[in-house]
Amino acid sequence: MKKTLAIIVVVILVLAGGLAVSYNGLAGDRESVDTAQADVENMLQRRADLIPNLVSTVKSYAKHETEVFDKVLEARSQLMDADTMEEKADADQQVESALNGLKVVVENYPELKSDTTYVSLMDELSGSENRISVARKDYNDAVKSYNTKLVKFPGNILGSVFGFEKASYFEASTSAQETPDVGEMLAD
Repeated sequence: MKKTLAIIVVVILVLAGGLAVSYNGLAGDRESVDTAQADVENMLQRRADLIPNLVSTVKSYAKHETEVFDKVLEARSQLMDADTMEEKADADQQVESALNGLKVVVENYPELKSDTTYVSLMDELSGSENRISVARKDYNDAVKSYNTKLVKFPGNILGSVFGFEKASYFEASTSAQETPDVGEMLAD
């Protein structure tokens, strides 16, 4: 009788330990997703912070290109107001499109391309774009790991019992698949 009770206790402890490890794995992966999301948001914020300085610098050279500047600043505003990862992805695409329009304007002002402030801001922006790309990939890797655990046993059971939900990937909007018509963006 004591031997049977001891075996039952050991089995219960092993199962409880396994469940605890699985739960902790899910919780750790959820935290990794949250951290990666914060990294993406941080990089998007960094780029958004650079945009007003860039627009201001270009404006000083190209005073009559206000529509392009307005599009860039509007896209930045949408990015700053985005709450979900889907909204951030859509807003991010709008920023990229607007910045492409701004780059076309800059091509018309050779003296601007040699301005040290402009060159410095473009280098910063380029670095931000690279960091955003890496942060998006890291976020999606964390989401994949977490979501995979949620669909595998015992994570699928623990996930539903403890309220773990699948995370959303950072995906480009459907408009990102279309090549922007920069000429149309700059048309009066």
